[in-house]
Amino acid sequence: MILSGDLTRPANIERLFSDAETALGTIDIAVNTAGKVLRKPIMETTEDEYDSMFDINSKAAYFFIKEAGKHVADGGKIITIVTSLLAAFTDGYSTYAGGKSPVEHFTRAAAKEFADRGISVTAIAPGPMDTPFFYGQETPERVEFHQSQAMGGQLTQIEDIVPIVRFLATEGWWITGQTIFANGGYTTR
Repeated sequence: MILSGDLTRPANIERLFSDAETALGTIDIAVNTAGKVLRKPIMETTEDEYDSMFDINSKAAYFFIKEAGKHVADGGKIITIVTSLLAAFTDGYSTYAGGKSPVEHFTRAAAKEFADRGISVTAIAPGPMDTPFFYGQETPERVEFHQSQAMGGQLTQIEDIVPIVRFLATEGWWITGQTIFANGGYTTR
């Protein structure tokens, strides 16, 4: 079953969780992977681009966490995918990293607010990922540089992140309110 919608509209997120409960019953795990990337200098970024980036990367995450807090069962898990650029800085990613950065605080706040129900709330910060999401923004030279910054001279693979999501959703329940930088040494704090 696939449920989709424009998650920049809180009413759509409410509907998403309601439809999921109707179709699946109890929701134990909610994983937010929504995101949009833009690599553009600050001086060239338009207001519409800024608004779109923050709507998708920040606002959607906030209201996803809010609705997950309402619908996820006691003892459940809420996980959001962010970016390792939260611990690095580079040119061109002001609206992408900037739009993801509030999610760290949303994660910490929700972890405290949902703790009495045993709900863990975490964020995972992959390094540059070997997906079309990344390549559309970069030159071959910059891809090579990003590869050189992680173990084995490679980008983060989806297969590197899935086990971490699985762990946080099961045995890793005690980890809450934190951002896990999973990037092969690309960056850390």
